Amino acid sequence: MVSYFIPRGRFLMKAGNWRQVHQKHQQQSQQQAGKWPLIKNFRQSFSQKAGANINQTDAKVENLIKSNTLHKPQTPRTPPSVQAKRQQDLQKQRLSAFLRWTGFLLKFAPVGICVFGAIEWQLHKQNAVKEQIPHTASHFQAKIYCSLPLRLLSRAWGWLAACQIPENFRPYIYGWYSNAFNVNIEEALYPDYKHYRSLSEFFTRPLKDGVRPIDEKSPLVSPADGKILHFGTASKSLIEQVKGVDYSIQDFLGPASWVDNKTAAEGEDYADMIKHKRDGSTTLYQCVIYLAPGDYHRFHSPTEWQAVLRRHFTGELLSVNPKVATWLPGLFCLNERALYLGQWKHGFFSYTAVGATNVGSMEFVMDKQLKTNRWVGWKNQRGYEELALSDKPKLKKGELVGLFNMGSTIVLLFEAPTNFKFNIEAGQKVKVGQPLGYLE
Repeated sequence: MVSYFIPRGRFLMKAGNWRQVHQKHQQQSQQQAGKWPLIKNFRQSFSQKAGANINQTDAKVENLIKSNTLHKPQTPRTPPSVQAKRQQDLQKQRLSAFLRWTGFLLKFAPVGICVFGAIEWQLHKQNAVKEQIPHTASHFQAKIYCSLPLRLLSRAWGWLAACQIPENFRPYIYGWYSNAFNVNIEEALYPDYKHYRSLSEFFTRPLKDGVRPIDEKSPLVSPADGKILHFGTASKSLIEQVKGVDYSIQDFLGPASWVDNKTAAEGEDYADMIKHKRDGSTTLYQCVIYLAPGDYHRFHSPTEWQAVLRRHFTGELLSVNPKVATWLPGLFCLNERALYLGQWKHGFFSYTAVGATNVGSMEFVMDKQLKTNRWVGWKNQRGYEELALSDKPKLKKGELVGLFNMGSTIVLLFEAPTNFKFNIEAGQKVKVGQPLGYLE
């Protein structure tokens, strides 16, 4: 449609016409250039001179910079990325060296510790044989043993023993335990394994009436089922833990604060101080009973007596196995224990329940507020808590005193006439109510 409005002669022009127009334009530009030759030459000369001056100044500046660099050495600047990479490489080298030393220590340190322990053990054993004394733990060995996390292990075991077991698994678990530790489930008040919801309930199971008859004629009967670890008299404020291994009565009972200072003579022996009769007609006796894992875990009163004072010693939770008791002196003084002081018809009487490894807790019927195996921090403070029990009634012979959530030890320390005689032997198995001694 555009071709109808615009004439064709102007829209479609020939190539010759374009050449003529270009030639005219060149001629006009040459004529204009010829009119001003002086201005053109001036502009060219000025631009050339200015360029030369600029080149000379640039050369002078470069020479000055070079001379300064020759006189003053400059430290090369490394890019930030290179510095970061060097720091990373240095950290990797340090880490690799640390890992090499750590791996070396973890690999060979246990071997070195075992070799050192074996050498120390043999040297201590040779000294014991040379001096003809019992082979017991040295001070270093006792420190290593006490540093083990046995309290944490015992708390974990107490938590595990309190967990409820599915009813279908109870016969298998309790049946295996009974076969392993010779448990007579027929003596229990509830012989059906499914009745006990947890291991703790199974450990502290009650017995049927009449299964443990109490000897009424004997002045002292066994407070628990167990093995006689040791028995005898106290001499010079020392009592035997096992044969040949002694421990201090004062360390075991603590200060004799319940004794009247008026009646206590100055410089008097501790064993004579705590006795009620000081005319020589009585003597201090002791009996230690060890409860194995398969034994009846409740303990009873061995005679009729009155508890007037309770002391709770927060000590260690070391094993009270007879082999450990033979090896570690003062074991009962180191362990946690609940000590009840009082009197019976012959004078002073004390009843002590000693804690041990894997004993979840100890419970007492007459003292329910007492909580044992508590968290006392990583560093155990060896002290005791004291509570007066003057308002408590007398305990009858055979009456339930408390229970262990696992096997442990009962220590009886009492005053009796000099004609009192034990009718038991070391290592003998005894049961609740069985006579321990008699009066001649």
